[in-house]
Amino acid sequence: MQWRGRRGSRNVEDRRGMGVGGAGSMGVVGMLAVLAVGYFFGIDISPLVGGMSQQQSGEPRELTAEEQQMGEFVSVILAETETVFGAALDDQSGLNYTDPQMVLYSGVTQSGCGGASAQMGPFYCPADQKVYLDTDFFQVMERRMGAGGDLAAAYVIAHEVGHHVQNQLGILPKVTQMRQQSSQQGSNALSVLTELQADCFAGMWAKNSAQDLQMTRADIGEAMDAAAAVGDDALMESAGRAVVPDAFTHGSSEQRQDWFMRGFDSGDMASCNTFREAGL
Repeated sequence: MQWRGRRGSRNVEDRRGMGVGGAGSMGVVGMLAVLAVGYFFGIDISPLVGGMSQQQSGEPRELTAEEQQMGEFVSVILAETETVFGAALDDQSGLNYTDPQMVLYSGVTQSGCGGASAQMGPFYCPADQKVYLDTDFFQVMERRMGAGGDLAAAYVIAHEVGHHVQNQLGILPKVTQMRQQSSQQGSNALSVLTELQADCFAGMWAKNSAQDLQMTRADIGEAMDAAAAVGDDALMESAGRAVVPDAFTHGSSEQRQDWFMRGFDSGDMASCNTFREAGL
């Protein structure tokens, strides 16, 4: 995938130089289990590991060369999502797309949805329409999840922006209301449908950016590896837990791969209606 030299987005707020954060003494490798439980299972366990990672000190620091490059990468991918989703909402839904903001941080920060920490992984906050990302997460994906590569990282970004698209379409507020009126099992099922649709939107983005970014079959393989690595069944197994489908909140590896490819094969938002396919 060729992303260098392309236009970057103006909608990136980089907080990583505001203080010392990140994995601290715990290290990137040690953060894997925390991220897996904290983000993919929807539980913030930062109080349990507060002594193992540094907090923001408030003292500015210089970004490393690797951090600077990652910031450039995120900016380019975000710009590509702005182009693709902006056109898609206009053409397919008749809506004007409002670009989300991307906040890059290290360790901890504040969001419109409350405190954010690396333990929570990447997430979208509908309250302030911002995506929050500690870029150390990409190292965890590559080193411990076997999901490295540029398109694997881009898939994560496009997935979170996909939640912003859902918010623009009014899907997230409706799902939130439905989940509040559902049992735990029903709420989990609605969460899975929401996440799989965001995966499909990520695939749709990849299809429409493939030519501009000169994506190859190998790149698509990276995205598929990432989708498999973050399936609920894969994460439960890696954490030594029994696989319990009723407890899924994001979908199985197979489901996540399938819906990404549905979006990629069609390049069309209409193919991503997970709710209609589930009979809702």
